Amino acid sequence: MKEFVPFIVGVGGTSRAGSSTELALRFALSAAERAGAKTALVAGPELEFPMYSTDRSERCDTASEMIALLRRCHGVFVASPGYHGSVSGLIKNALDYVEDMRNDEAVYLDGRAVGCIACAFGWQATGSTLAALRSIVHALRGWPTPMGVAINSSTRAFDTEGRCLDAGVERQLELLANQVVDFARMRAAVGNGGESVLNGQAKLMQRRLG
Repeated sequence: MKEFVPFIVGVGGTSRAGSSTELALRFALSAAERAGAKTALVAGPELEFPMYSTDRSERCDTASEMIALLRRCHGVFVASPGYHGSVSGLIKNALDYVEDMRNDEAVYLDGRAVGCIACAFGWQATGSTLAALRSIVHALRGWPTPMGVAINSSTRAFDTEGRCLDAGVERQLELLANQVVDFARMRAAVGNGGESVLNGQAKLMQRRLG
């Protein structure tokens, strides 16, 4: 039997390419690749869509491409900066476009694990932004992973090459990535009737959770 390879999509960042939020998202995607997944990234300026409205059916190319990727994927990372204590307008607007998936067989993000990442200049905003992200994921019928990562950008967490400078943040992003990939594999095993594979993945997740 051909080995299942999860496809994970990362959505996030700011209008500035190479922001700390985008670097955290890229690191999580790299960790997912190390766990055996294929990945795609929609970040930064690529998310500058027109303001979402149910009254308009036309879509810019980048919005259509993001929705096409989300329809194909088995798991998602969403990374937002904390703007005034919550999700940025850029990320919220991008997630509003998931409404285009309302009539899909897998409605919105149904059946997909979603790893949430929040970056802010201070701990208060990281916590409230992470909570807002998880609430949005619930509303979109996704499965927020047990691990969510909050990064205080008042201290430098990544260098210009995207290497993580904080061992704690690195461990959390690795765990987040493994949870998204493991969930995708378990869902695939259930769909294929693979109970033994499912049990094996559940034990692996238990070990990772400690």
